[in-house]
Order: sequence, then C-alpha cells, then structure tokens
Amino acid sequence: MKVEHARMHAKHRGHEAMHAEMVLILIATLVVAQLLLVQWKQRHPRSYNMVTLFQMWVVPVYFTVKLHWWRFLVIWILFSAVTAFVTFRATRKPLVQTTPRLVYKWFLLIYKISYATGIIGYMAVMFTLFGLNLLFKIKPEDAMDFGISLLFYGLYYGVLERDFAEMCADYMASTIGQSSAFTSSASAAGASWERSRRVPTAKRR
Repeated sequence: MKVEHARMHAKHRGHEAMHAEMVLILIATLVVAQLLLVQWKQRHPRSYNMVTLFQMWVVPVYFTVKLHWWRFLVIWILFSAVTAFVTFRATRKPLVQTTPRLVYKWFLLIYKISYATGIIGYMAVMFTLFGLNLLFKIKPEDAMDFGISLLFYGLYYGVLERDFAEMCADYMASTIGQSSAFTSSASAAGASWERSRRVPTAKRR
C-alpha cells in the first residue's frame, strides 16, 4: 500500500506547480478579457450592445434544443417573431407615424409581464423556503422549480426587452433627427430662395 502511494506521488510530482500556473493563467485571462470588454463598451458602445444582445438572444436556443426545454423554445419563438416585426418597423426610413406607439405598447407589455412573472417567481421561492408550500400539499422540489423557472423567465425576457427597446429607440431617434434636419434645411433653402426673389424686385422699384 505504501509502495503504491509512493508511486502515485512520484507519478504526479510537479502537478501542483502546473495547477498553480493554470489558475494564474485563468485569472490573468479573465482580467484581460474584462478590461478589453470595458474598453470595447466605452469606445464602441453601439457594436458592443449589438453583439451582446445577439448573443443573449441566440445562445439560449442551443441549450434549449439540447436539453429539450420545448416550453421555453415556444415562448422564445413567439417573442422573437413579434419583436423582429417591431424592430423591422422601427428601423424603416421614413418612419411611419404609428411605429413609435407600436414599439412603446409592445415593450411596455413585455415589461409588465416580465415584472409580474419575476415577482411571482420570487414569492414562490420565498414561500417554499418558509415551508408554506406544504399548506397546499405541493412538494418542495416542484414549488422550487416553479419559482426558479418564473424568476428566470422574468429576468431573461426583462433584460432582453430592455435592450431591444433601447436599440429601437436609438434607431427611431436617429431617423426622426435626420427627418427634422432635412425639413429644417429644406425650409431654410426655401426661405433664402424667396428672399433672393424679393431682392431684385425691390431694386427694380
């Protein structure tokens, strides 16, 4: 037994140093990656928001299909379809007059649903921790799964809705600003043209 123990130590000699180096490399990588992400967000916030939003929107689908979470997949498809339509309307030029109201109503509805879902999930988790689920003859595992699922749905779609709403608002503000600038320049050009027409007439008089 002692011989086997000594052989094992001899075989794994030097692994402690290798493990320490791996931990240091992991910590250094995390620190550098965090610094790069901060710099990216400060210097190019629009591309940063687009990439992070796309990843947060698409990556969960892989785990959903792999783990057979069909309920989440159905909700995700419905949310994505309507949000894609609303985003498409918000990025059109020229902007339709009813589009801002459509964007506001849709994302306000998602915000209210996400908020209510998160609150219900939080209450379900707290009631389970205090054992109130036993009053309704519900197993702790089922009650906790229900509460955590609702918390996840509320947080995920709440954050996703916020980012999509900010993106649509930026696009609409940019479109409205360009239209206002074009209208102002056109009005100024028309006014100067009118003044140029009146000046020769005044000189003739």
